[in-house]
Amino acid sequence: MAQMQRPDPLAQQIADEKSAGIESLLLDYTKRLARHPSSRRAIVIHLSRLRPDNRRAHHLRIAVNTFEALVKQFDGQIFQLQNADIVFVCRDASIAVIDDAIMRLRYLFGDDPLAAELDEGAADRFATWYDIERDYQAFLAWVEEVYEQEVKRKKRLAAIAGHLPQEDRQAMDPQALAELVASIQRADLTNVMRRQVICAIMGDAAPKPVFREVYVSIPDLRDAIMPKRDIASDRWLFQHLTQHLDRRVLAMLRRNDDQAIAHSYSINLNISTLLSQEFLQYDQSLRAGARGTIIIELQKVDMFADLGAFIFARDYLKERGYRVCLDGVSSVTLTFIDRERLGLDLVKLFWTPDMADAMATNRIATFREAVERAGRSRIILARCDSEEAVEFGRSLGIRLFQGRQIDRLLNVSGGGPRLRPT
Repeated sequence: MAQMQRPDPLAQQIADEKSAGIESLLLDYTKRLARHPSSRRAIVIHLSRLRPDNRRAHHLRIAVNTFEALVKQFDGQIFQLQNADIVFVCRDASIAVIDDAIMRLRYLFGDDPLAAELDEGAADRFATWYDIERDYQAFLAWVEEVYEQEVKRKKRLAAIAGHLPQEDRQAMDPQALAELVASIQRADLTNVMRRQVICAIMGDAAPKPVFREVYVSIPDLRDAIMPKRDIASDRWLFQHLTQHLDRRVLAMLRRNDDQAIAHSYSINLNISTLLSQEFLQYDQSLRAGARGTIIIELQKVDMFADLGAFIFARDYLKERGYRVCLDGVSSVTLTFIDRERLGLDLVKLFWTPDMADAMATNRIATFREAVERAGRSRIILARCDSEEAVEFGRSLGIRLFQGRQIDRLLNVSGGGPRLRPT
């Protein structure tokens, strides 16, 4: 009989912290506050209690921006939790200054019953105040509870049928694709639209946002519409699906009223989409000068499948003022790509752990030469999910980064922690 292995508490703690995300950062920050509690306040804005239609992404961004001006002025930190609540911690800020920011938020959500409760003497349901010097233990207990709830939520999500292991999902077939496309035409894709920041990192300074990639989360789309199908199992059926998604994304961007993505963003499109009526309508809807801040990302497989169509689409985009990025480049294909001859403005290189192995072999010289030829400021190192990935890119002089590690650094407002010197 095999001996039962006892769980490793440290390993479990690490796994829990990874699953908790921003809540883990808040818990760590709160524990460090115990050493410097003097003159500090923490304010929790309970946006999770608002009605769902008042908790859309643009509402939450406006709410966070309301406190942005106070961050540097009062040595502040902002945390936007997964449940939409906002935690603002500051030092030496007067009650009047903070209350003014909270009142602006109440005005923003004035049509919500929660924000209107001020007149009924129930202000604590919208905002909770903590004097860290006096109420530290109460604040820590609340943060620990939020952290535990998020860990449990992630574990529940991992256990439901929509998160079946890859091998337990059925492969796509033409009939299932037709059903999925029909659902996409009717569905509101707002809840599966995502944005991820691309940042510039210079020296050991904190990441500086440059633009955002706007995209549809395929796993979230699958979980919402076809949880028991592996919708990316067949390359060509998936390619057909992305063409329909392109059109929906362009339609949503045409109707977009969110100033956060009125400019300075990238979208990944099929070449066939660029030659469609839907793209022409999108192009005509843009404000003057916006095209110069928009980057169109093209897949390398799509580009090499029809070089003639790529050249035509590229020239059209450049003439209209867009910038063009080649997406999905690996460490191997980078050595074969001549960015300037292809007329590309940017190349998106996907990080993989085996790249670090190149540092210990003679392959690093070839790789470094490829980076120099493409241009260190013209490469985006994407899928940077670890500190190792960022440090590798910085060691080669790459300046643009994208990935979960960058998101983690930016989650703590004010640019996040500074990076280690290389």
